[in-house]
Amino acid sequence: MNILIAGATGQTGTRLVKDLVDQGHTATALVRESSDTSDLPEVVELRHGDLTDLKPGVCDGMDVVVFAAGSGGSTGPDMTDKVDRDGAKRLVDLAAEAGVSRFVMLSSVGADQSNPEGDLAHYLKAKHEADEHLKASGLTYAILRPVALTNDGRSEAVVLGEEVDKTAKAARADVAYLLAEAATTGHLDGRALNMQSA
Repeated sequence: MNILIAGATGQTGTRLVKDLVDQGHTATALVRESSDTSDLPEVVELRHGDLTDLKPGVCDGMDVVVFAAGSGGSTGPDMTDKVDRDGAKRLVDLAAEAGVSRFVMLSSVGADQSNPEGDLAHYLKAKHEADEHLKASGLTYAILRPVALTNDGRSEAVVLGEEVDKTAKAARADVAYLLAEAATTGHLDGRALNMQSA
């Protein structure tokens, strides 16, 4: 499958790309001109685009699009809106225009709330709006909402859905594996699931 990954150079995205390549898929990284792509496998194709200003055609030729990007914890609310909300929504629209068969969204636990509270309220509201936009797009979708991320390796098992402990941890390696599975198998189509490592 031809799979476009937004956020391919991030900590989770890099793991996802490697998983997809190992499975024999054609992974295309959506990157800015200034992105450091040195950690990506050599076979990965690059497609230039900025999530704050995506141009038409960026999803052309793709079977699946995965949004695994984020503005990062060090940026302010303005960049959160530009990347996590508006960039994600724009990528969904371009994927729909391109006839992509599936869109996989990396979201966050708590993004199911339309009016979240607490320190992450602005971020979670942005993610909520992006998730809802995807659900309404007509695209076949899967939304994964992990709890707090760690850099641990793959675990023995993961927990999905209502049983997830929202105070638990999720290994990025597990998140990447599940994103790859959602992208390539359709097992999670039409679902928005909380996720943790067991």
